[in-house]
Amino acid sequence: MIPKLILIDLDGTLIDTVPDLTEAIDGMMLQLDLPLRGEEKVRTWVGNGIECLVKRALLDSFHGEPEKALFQSALKLFNNLYANVNGHHSVLYPGVQNGLDWLKSQDTVLACITNKAEQFTSPLLKALNIKQYFQLVISGDTLAKKKPDPLPLLYVAKFFKIEAHDALMLGDSINDVQAARAAGFKIICVNYGYNHGEDIRTAKPDAVISSFAQLHSVIT
Repeated sequence: MIPKLILIDLDGTLIDTVPDLTEAIDGMMLQLDLPLRGEEKVRTWVGNGIECLVKRALLDSFHGEPEKALFQSALKLFNNLYANVNGHHSVLYPGVQNGLDWLKSQDTVLACITNKAEQFTSPLLKALNIKQYFQLVISGDTLAKKKPDPLPLLYVAKFFKIEAHDALMLGDSINDVQAARAAGFKIICVNYGYNHGEDIRTAKPDAVISSFAQLHSVIT
C-alpha cells in the first residue's frame, strides 16, 4: 500500500543544488583571498547544512574547526552570496517532476524535510516550481534538531497524526537513513545524490532507485 505519509529530502534528492552552492563557496573564498574549491569538492561536502559546508571549504577538509572569527566572517559572506544565486543554476533531477506528479495523485501526504536553512529552502522550492507539492516544509533551522536526528520526521508524523509504520522517507544520504531508522520510518534512497562520495547502498536503506520514475514500482 502507498504510505500515508512520504517525507522527501531536498538537496541531492529532488534538486541538484551543487552548481549554486559552488558559486557561492568559491565567491566566498575569493573574497577571503583563499583558494577556490570547485564543484567536485563541494559535491562531497554538502548534506549536513550550510555551516558544515562553509567549515569544510575553509579547511579543505571534511573534519575540523576553523578559527571562530574567520568562520563567522565566511558564513556571512556565503549567506549573502548564496541568497543571490540560489536557484539560478540548480535543476530538478531527471524523473522528479513525473514522480512528484504521480505521488500527488495518490492518497498520501507529502512533506519536504531538509537540512537547508529556511531562508534558502522556500525560495529554492519556488524557483524550481515544486513548493505546491508539499503540505509541510521543515528546514534545517525549523526545529531544535535536524537530520540525522529523528526529530523532524517525528514532528511531521505527529503533526499529521500518522503512525511511523505508515510513513516513508525518500532521501539520498546516510543522514536520511539514520533519521528514518531512528524514527521507525521506511527509507528509500536515490543513488545519484550527495552521500559524501560513498555508495548509499552501504547504509542499507530498504530500497535504492536511480530515478523518481521508479517510485510506483517500489512503493505499491
